[in-house]
Amino acid sequence: MALFCLLAVLFIVSRKMYISTSTMAAVMALGIVTQGVLLNFFGVSFFLSGFGKLLSMLDLALWIAFLFSFSMTIIKGEFKNIHYANPINRFGIGTWVGGTSICGIIVFKQFGSSFLVDTLAFLNVGLWMYYVGISIKSIFEILSSGMINRVHGILLLTTVSTQSLVLLFNTINDHVPAYMNGLLIIVGFSFYIISALCLFKRYSTSHWSVTEDWNNTNCILHGALSITGLAMIKSGLVSGQTAAGFWIGTLIVFLFVESIESIRLMKRIRLYGLKKGVFTYDVTQWSRIFTFAMFFTFTYFIESNTLLSMKEAVLHLGIWMILALFLIELFLSLQNLKKSPNQTTGQISNESNSSM
Repeated sequence: MALFCLLAVLFIVSRKMYISTSTMAAVMALGIVTQGVLLNFFGVSFFLSGFGKLLSMLDLALWIAFLFSFSMTIIKGEFKNIHYANPINRFGIGTWVGGTSICGIIVFKQFGSSFLVDTLAFLNVGLWMYYVGISIKSIFEILSSGMINRVHGILLLTTVSTQSLVLLFNTINDHVPAYMNGLLIIVGFSFYIISALCLFKRYSTSHWSVTEDWNNTNCILHGALSITGLAMIKSGLVSGQTAAGFWIGTLIVFLFVESIESIRLMKRIRLYGLKKGVFTYDVTQWSRIFTFAMFFTFTYFIESNTLLSMKEAVLHLGIWMILALFLIELFLSLQNLKKSPNQTTGQISNESNSSM
């Protein structure tokens, strides 16, 4: 892992790259693909195998390298300009919380280092509290400044980051107080309602184009529900059987959002062609991989004889779709690194809206 981390840091330093706020979404995506999709589909033996360890170490190395880049913005006095100035872009800091949570889970399961993970969890709580504070402030700024017509699914990272703490705590501790789990889940779901209402207001009160104004991050509408459902199960507050009703609601939102995405995909291909309309890298595309993988993981833990056939279909079709999307995104990200060596990756609030 040290070698991976060193190479990643040297690459960032040599190209003088300031990683954009939401680039940690790549860590979240790789983490849930490894920890949630591959582990549950292929079994623990895969996760603990050489290849599973390699993917885990790569994710941890990326996390450390990205944290190094974020730290450099503080040292160079660029933090406010890059990560804080734009009220909408601030919500991308939620990926730092989510990325740290998934890395804490990986470290615990791969290496069993309790002290290190406990320290990491403690620091992550501090980061989450800072993030919640600036998110609340940003929501008021957005509503009072007329920026509501620019909001998108990035707001839902408030829910994702909060529920990621529930998953982290219940992985590294055998007995998390029920009130703590319940409080975090309620806070996370409250953020979901607020964020969803902001999105509803944006798309119901203004003219918009599905090709230009529907953002990649809107897929977090179902991703945030998936991680909420998974948090409810993993915390023990509900059983997999009880969560089946919540899963159905999540499935409905999933189908609704992805139907819009399908329409958008076809229209972008007609307007721009395959390369520009679909296969153009944007940091927000990692959010789709994360949300698909999270829905897969949530589905895996559902226990319902009535939904068994639907569950099997999601798992057996989803595994290959997620892996295909991940490989395509990895290829596009490597291509992007080659042609923009001295630039930060695009901020999530000013995305190119590429559809992949």
